[in-house]
Amino acid sequence: MAYLLDRNPSPESPRLGAMTLHPTPESVPRARRWFKKFIAPYSPACSVDDCVLMISELVTNAILYGRSDEPWLVRVEWFRDGASLRVEVHNPGFPANVRLRRPDAEEAHGRGLLLVDSLADSWHSGPSAFGGRSCPS
Repeated sequence: MAYLLDRNPSPESPRLGAMTLHPTPESVPRARRWFKKFIAPYSPACSVDDCVLMISELVTNAILYGRSDEPWLVRVEWFRDGASLRVEVHNPGFPANVRLRRPDAEEAHGRGLLLVDSLADSWHSGPSAFGGRSCPS
């Protein structure tokens, strides 16, 4: 299995890093570890732990709901956005329409985007430059 990581972004670019992951459950903890390791030198003003939680939720959703007839990968990118940090998770295919759910108390799943919504200043879903969907937060 190959994993790609942009360790040396250009100083004049707003992009601080990127990783490409296979759509397997093992990629979720790998995304958390890599992000924590490679964001540390930038000392972001936001909570790194909050960002790690959002990445975990969005990568999990990308793996669970992304689909393609071709082999596919999940891409995570993080950018300087003024004094803020913007994180994008790209996945191919579904879901075509990402939305917040309000699960019943007894439901075991469906709260990931509620966590993202409560932690991020803003988030949305739209077409990805890599095909499929993107969830920037």
